[in-house]
Amino acid sequence: MSEPHHRIFSMSFARIHSLYVAKVERKGHARADVDEVTRWLTGYDQPGLDDAIERDVDLETFFAESPAFNPNATLITGLICGIRVEEIEGPLMQRIRYLDKLVDEVARGKKMASILRG
Repeated sequence: MSEPHHRIFSMSFARIHSLYVAKVERKGHARADVDEVTRWLTGYDQPGLDDAIERDVDLETFFAESPAFNPNATLITGLICGIRVEEIEGPLMQRIRYLDKLVDEVARGKKMASILRG
């Protein structure tokens, strides 16, 4: 059985990325931090990440094209939007929420080594 299609899947990754950047910048952090956690999670290199933003792909395409989704993503636990990320059943929604969780940790000032499950 396939995952139900949520409206968020068709949202622009570039738009979501800009919201992530604005969020961390309000807390005194940088776009580079957002890009680092995104690259860690998805396997994109910086030119690939910039290309996905430039092409304005949707979230579904962004994650479908991710070069190497990090196997350590399963170490990401906790609540996002009141839901435990480790209990989200749809794989695409879970990947989106993993990225949300990483960006939240950046915004809260957590150490990068801890965020990247190092």
